[in-house]
Amino acid sequence: MAPTRSSLKSLNHDVKSLRAVLNPDISKIRNIGIMAHIDAGKTTTTERMLYYSGYTRALGDVDDGDTVTDFMAQERERGITIQSAAVTFDWKQHRINLIDTPGHVDFTLEVERALRVLDGAVAVFDASAGVEAQTLTVWRQADKHQVPRVCFLNKMDKPGASLEYSIESIKEKLKANPILLQIPIGSGKNFTGVVDLVTKERIMWHPGSSWHDSGHDFNTKALGSSDDPELLHHASEARGALIEQVADLDDEFAGLLLEEFSEDFDAIPPGRLQEAVRRITLAQKAVPILCGSALRNKGVQPLLDAITAYLPAPNERHHDLVRWYKDDLCALAFKVLHDKQRGPLVFVRIYSGSMKPQSSVYNLNRNGTERMSRLLLPFADQHVELQSLTAGNIAVTVGLKQTVTGDTIVSSKASAVAAARRAQEESEGKMNPGREASELVLAGVEVPEPVFFCTIEPPSMAKQADLDHALTCLQREDPSLKVHIDPDSGQTILSGMGELHIQIIHDRIRREFGIETHLGPLQVAYRETILRSASTTDILDRTLGEKRHVVTVALSVRPLDEFSHSASCDITYKEDVEGQLAADIRSAVENGVQSAHLQGPLLGYPVQGVGTIIQNVTLEPGTSMAMVSACVSRCMLKALKQAGGQLLEPMMSLEVTVGEEHLSSVLADLAQRRGAVCDVQSRYDNKVLLATVPLAEMMGYSTALRTLTSGNATFSLELSSYEAMNAQDQNALLSKMAGLA
Repeated sequence: MAPTRSSLKSLNHDVKSLRAVLNPDISKIRNIGIMAHIDAGKTTTTERMLYYSGYTRALGDVDDGDTVTDFMAQERERGITIQSAAVTFDWKQHRINLIDTPGHVDFTLEVERALRVLDGAVAVFDASAGVEAQTLTVWRQADKHQVPRVCFLNKMDKPGASLEYSIESIKEKLKANPILLQIPIGSGKNFTGVVDLVTKERIMWHPGSSWHDSGHDFNTKALGSSDDPELLHHASEARGALIEQVADLDDEFAGLLLEEFSEDFDAIPPGRLQEAVRRITLAQKAVPILCGSALRNKGVQPLLDAITAYLPAPNERHHDLVRWYKDDLCALAFKVLHDKQRGPLVFVRIYSGSMKPQSSVYNLNRNGTERMSRLLLPFADQHVELQSLTAGNIAVTVGLKQTVTGDTIVSSKASAVAAARRAQEESEGKMNPGREASELVLAGVEVPEPVFFCTIEPPSMAKQADLDHALTCLQREDPSLKVHIDPDSGQTILSGMGELHIQIIHDRIRREFGIETHLGPLQVAYRETILRSASTTDILDRTLGEKRHVVTVALSVRPLDEFSHSASCDITYKEDVEGQLAADIRSAVENGVQSAHLQGPLLGYPVQGVGTIIQNVTLEPGTSMAMVSACVSRCMLKALKQAGGQLLEPMMSLEVTVGEEHLSSVLADLAQRRGAVCDVQSRYDNKVLLATVPLAEMMGYSTALRTLTSGNATFSLELSSYEAMNAQDQNALLSKMAGLA
């Protein structure tokens, strides 16, 4: 028997010296994330990785609530724990920075900002369910950021686990090209190990109950004639298919096969096959598939080997910006957390140059210089202080007070200007010099538009300042949370991504800041547009003190064909008007139009899908720009009223997974909620229902769905588009808002 690999690390109290691995070579760093649907086993997989790499002394378990990155139990409690931002450990001379991502749809933004700074990802699947709703969402996000992936089919010990079904669903639903690197030995309860098709080895974990058997000990043995003939046959077929698939996708490998191994493809050395698999993974032509069961401690060590073997190092991902900065610092702040003792902790990914504590850095987005007091590395569950950190790493900085998620940090304004100059030389002056700084900002995180809002009130006016501070801190952490003051009522209004999101914010204000706040009823973010074109003029004649201000504005509004998602303004001028107006008057006119867009004529919701044509603006000398804006704004409101208002309501894409016996009652319920069913698909014994439903009808849907299906259904909601309401629904809403209904 080959020696076991359990001589990993003696787990006495010097659990790994952290100093030895503080600044590894960039080719040995892997920045990866774990992404999956809720309950596919992300946290358990992370926990096992930390344990086998020798940083934790005991195996944590989500069900017992004692994991290091214990965020699922925590997510229900208080958002996402601090370690979910980043955990660092090393494995066989490689440094792995692991970023944990939540699976719940309300926290899509958390996943989005983690993917911004990753070089590779591990997609975890529940082998008995295949691709689920949220898997699809995170997969699309990873496609958008072009992140190479490795798939881990978890829960192979479940009775319904099926390798074939999972691979089929990855092909069909994710449109990916899976290449199988391992096949399981045994299925369900008898799952004991895997066959590694690359090295032709059998990896067996010692059978034993999951509590006593930590999974440290496993045997690796070359497949031989003494093994089960059925397993041998299955493995040689699967390896043949693997070699064929790789040869189709990688020309270099195909050439090698034909030149040197044309007699026997199976004789190809594992090293060469591994190199080819790495090339096609990095080129995103295919995704390697591994299998195991994290809870039963099987298959995690080969997954760690696969991360180091197939996922890219930071210097293998190319970011245009980075070459302009050369050796100067360029980093992206991708998460902000508030620590009671240390103040805001900013997680940064360093793309080029190096960072040192006690140095000042320049924030391009905020246009200001800040001083960083300390630099930490989030090593497993302790923070290690560093004297410097080089490109490719992920670090935590203390002392950056102004930095917000998505900001770009450079060493100084001068280095940003130098980078802008290099970029300009490269594009031979194509770039507009006025836009230097904005061209050099790393693409931040796209924040989705909030769809729910509600008022929030402190228990007494004395607590208002504390509440404002709490909301400012939370907004820096979470850009998808918007806070504004209603100009009419003076109330503070929270806008968020869903019911759960707003509840968690409310809960965190109570727990972390100790303020018992009161939330008003949840309301829906409607939008407004117009039905027809209209033209109007307005004259503003005011005398303030000694000065007389006179402005005359003529403009027309027209409906645009497409309702765009954003409430951006479409402003055009009549041919001769734009040339006559000075730049400051033009900007005052645009300000006036924009402020009119913020509150529509019907119910004061933002206006979208409206084009404005400025026909004439005349003003007496000495008229202030604020008066021009005020007159344009007033004229716009007049025109919008004349053009006839139309409400737009947010429509949500709904996906419900439900057993066949409850399907009819769920469909009937959706019909009452003005829902339109797009498709009903089958997944094993369940039905997957795809529909679009107005958000207004989805209040408290999770409770209603649980009642209808005895808790046997799951659903996910995301914003699809804004659609015009029909006249009957619109009138009902108007009278309800006016307090008549």
